[in-house]
Amino acid sequence: MMMKNCKPMRILSGIQPSGKLHIGNYFGMMKPAIELQEQGEAFLFIADYHALTTVNDAAALRTMVKDVALDFLAAGLDPSKTAFYRQSDVPEVQELAWLLSVITPMGLLERCHSYKDKTAKGFAATHGLFAYPVLMAADILSVQSTVVPVGRDQKQHVEVTRDIALKFNNQFGEVFTIPEPSIRDSVAVVPGIDGQKMSKSYGNTLEIFGELGALKKRVMQIVTDSTPLEEPKNPDTCNAFALYKLFATDEEAADLAARYRTAGFGYGTAKKELLAKINEHFAPMREKRAELEKNPDFVNEVLRQGAEKARAETRKTLQAARRAVGLE
Repeated sequence: MMMKNCKPMRILSGIQPSGKLHIGNYFGMMKPAIELQEQGEAFLFIADYHALTTVNDAAALRTMVKDVALDFLAAGLDPSKTAFYRQSDVPEVQELAWLLSVITPMGLLERCHSYKDKTAKGFAATHGLFAYPVLMAADILSVQSTVVPVGRDQKQHVEVTRDIALKFNNQFGEVFTIPEPSIRDSVAVVPGIDGQKMSKSYGNTLEIFGELGALKKRVMQIVTDSTPLEEPKNPDTCNAFALYKLFATDEEAADLAARYRTAGFGYGTAKKELLAKINEHFAPMREKRAELEKNPDFVNEVLRQGAEKARAETRKTLQAARRAVGLE
């Protein structure tokens, strides 16, 4: 009933509004998603239903949804090229999730890392958290996406979606396009200020649009080794240098690396140069975000139009799925 992967590239990305977006979000998800809008038909949603598995403060959720919308528009998302919407504004996805749930094996969900990881961190072991991959599959399949950009650590979500779609198609007929993950190997794991992967759950982030004084304080807190000032240092094992490389040209990175290996070069200097690079990169986006914040009607209209486009596609998919299982 539906076209298979011979169709033009249709890209689906989503992000949870679960805190202030940071440099890890930017290089791991935001920048790739914005670049991909030039390569195909793009859909990007703010995953507020998913956020309910870990966020239980209504006012905070509303604020975080607004912040994510502002952040993406400021970072370069083009509403004329990307359907940008709130997940909760496309209710058809919820019905589709149920149709997928009734054919999803328990064993498949029990093997998913996300549930184990979240419960290990102290989040409540709810059905919503357990069934998270099914709702994600509905997000992906609802718009018949062909490509889902993910980090290597999130590849399992797309694999689960593929398994669910194949099982549904085998049981009821060809309804869903089978998506492919797009893994960006060129983007290394972004280290936080403590050297672990940058993550809101670790409290080790550098916020993209945070107050500049607070950003400076966080950059200067980046963990480095105890090599004395007078001795050469290894840039390849330094968290500050790893972050600097994300913003610098190859020539700039090579120059800084050479200075690391020179006696008398201090980590404080490296952190100051990193801070300058961060400010230089995000300054235009900060300015644009401030303008957008003064125009909430524009932002709301972007999300409304994005949801309208997503719903048009999702209604077609849901109708095909309902017909396939016998509800129509």
